[in-house]
Amino acid sequence: MTSPSTVLPAPLPDDPNSPLTPPPPRRKTRSPRRRRWTRVVVAILVLVFLAVGTSYARALTYPGSATWQERSVEWVRDHGGNSVVNSIENWYYTRHAPTNASPSAAALPAWAQGSRLSVVASHPSAAGGGPAAIRALPGATALAGEGTWVSGRVDAAGSPAVYTTIFQPDPAHASVVAAAAWMRSSDTTAHLVAGTLQPDGHSWPGNAQVAPADVPALVATFNSGWKVKDIRGGFYLDGRTGARLVDGEASAVIDDQGHISVGQWGRDFTMSSHVRAVRQNLQLVVDAGAPVDGLTANGNGRWGNSKNQLQYTARSGLGVTASGDLVYIAGTAMNLQTLATAMVDAGIVRGMELDIHSNLQSFATWTPSASATTMTPVKLLPSMQRPADRYLAPDQRDFFYLTLR
Repeated sequence: MTSPSTVLPAPLPDDPNSPLTPPPPRRKTRSPRRRRWTRVVVAILVLVFLAVGTSYARALTYPGSATWQERSVEWVRDHGGNSVVNSIENWYYTRHAPTNASPSAAALPAWAQGSRLSVVASHPSAAGGGPAAIRALPGATALAGEGTWVSGRVDAAGSPAVYTTIFQPDPAHASVVAAAAWMRSSDTTAHLVAGTLQPDGHSWPGNAQVAPADVPALVATFNSGWKVKDIRGGFYLDGRTGARLVDGEASAVIDDQGHISVGQWGRDFTMSSHVRAVRQNLQLVVDAGAPVDGLTANGNGRWGNSKNQLQYTARSGLGVTASGDLVYIAGTAMNLQTLATAMVDAGIVRGMELDIHSNLQSFATWTPSASATTMTPVKLLPSMQRPADRYLAPDQRDFFYLTLR
């Protein structure tokens, strides 16, 4: 009789000592070369993010008056995103036309609501006189005080050196409000100041602000043109060139007597020992007392990137009258053609566009207190977003100011 066979227990599948358990898979090891390249790629990505972050942080903290939104947009423009920003602006501003409703009271300056400065009778410009009244649009309901000039700071003889008014320049869009400031050339001295970033980011005399000694004599402060790198024209100040001056470009020119005029470089002005400052911006929009042909088409980018001329946005402009006096224009939701029309309405015979969009549009008139110990600035339009005293501190953009002679 045979003894029964001994039956061994079946090995567990996960028993590492079992002959039936397969050996663990061998871990694949990266080659030293592959590990090295991985570290290089990671290091490059870290450096890129650090560089971008550092660059953006520098843009947000760079000296000069500018909102973080403006700084962010300009940073994108300066780092390869200019065409993207232009496309977004063109898409947005061409699709948001102003309404034909009457403007709200909030869109009008305080004096148009009866709370500032007396309205003076307008009459044709003459020695000691003011500008001619601006006619209201035919068939439109006139705004309070529309087209009638309000006197500002006076000279030593008691004659106003500056007048301001409002009017409606667009017959198809009654909500659009334009404002004009007329400044007597014989009463004022003009100054151009380089900003901390414009025209070239280098240090210029003047500390990018109104000279403290000039503050008591201030008549007006106002914005300049586009960023120099975005135009064909140039910048010149006190013997120094920030960007090369170009024939054919619209130019605001200050001579060695402090008189300012506007015209075409190479035709109306050329360089001489009497030229103290030149700020160019695009081409003239008004010439011989009329809007220049082709403003709507903007052929060859004479007035900026394609479709920029069609944007309904805040715009500003500068020009001279037939008598040589200076006129600044600003308005809400205007395309380029409307700006030029408004400039002609205000008596400009040669004029240029300045900066556009409400965060870049700045104009303030200045008046002394009764004791003449303090100066009070007043915005030309309440829609201007920047502080009225913007240019008393260093600013990133170049700008103009006028003082009493």
